[in-house]
Amino acid sequence: MHLDVLDLRQFYYRTRLGRAAQKAVRDRLIAMWPEAKGQTVAGFGFAVPLLRPFLHDARRVIGLMPGPQGVMHWPAGMANVSTLVEETLWPLDTGVVDKLVLMHGLETCENPAALLAECGRVLGPGGRAVFVVPNRSGLWARRDKTPFGFGRPYSLGQLEAQVKSAGLIPERHAAALFAPPSEGKFWLRSGGVIERIGQRLSRSGGGGVILLEVSKQVPARPRSGLAERVRRPLRVLEGVPEPSVAGRSG
Repeated sequence: MHLDVLDLRQFYYRTRLGRAAQKAVRDRLIAMWPEAKGQTVAGFGFAVPLLRPFLHDARRVIGLMPGPQGVMHWPAGMANVSTLVEETLWPLDTGVVDKLVLMHGLETCENPAALLAECGRVLGPGGRAVFVVPNRSGLWARRDKTPFGFGRPYSLGQLEAQVKSAGLIPERHAAALFAPPSEGKFWLRSGGVIERIGQRLSRSGGGGVILLEVSKQVPARPRSGLAERVRRPLRVLEGVPEPSVAGRSG
């Protein structure tokens, strides 16, 4: 079940807790992907709060928002790059995306296997994706006053197993949102310090969300069989004596 786009916009852009969460997760993503010069970057679900840093140098940025969620104009004050799509059928050509981000997309999708297959389809050779999902052992998955309290939370092992079943290769992981999901002034003021401490202590165990980077598995081309035939030539002349030069003894 997807959240409504109006509720997501309200949380991330109009509450202090949402803006703090947006910054914490975006900082982890930028640490993984510091630039996207000349690349096509797409986000599915409600990933647009994480995509703004790529607007400056990416060749193209696209915000894909699922039909059950709804769509909004993004980015504010600029030409719109967001579009409404079906969950598992995106209006993108095969292999056109270099970087793909999913947030509030996988854990709320009714058919995650089909969604992962669509992710694999649009990724090009060498393409990477980052899945941002609620950590099932974290505090944020237990509070439904934030968007991370909805859908299926994951452990790192569960998330890796699911992406592997779709032919995607886990590469590295990180975590964010180590501070509790509280709107109290103390926690909001100290959230940055807690985040830095959490990054030093744990990459996945204590954070409210998990970030898993994956690459697309490209099958090896089938061998023609020629090399094997060369290594093992036919022995049709076995047993025939080698010719000798005329006028010389054997």
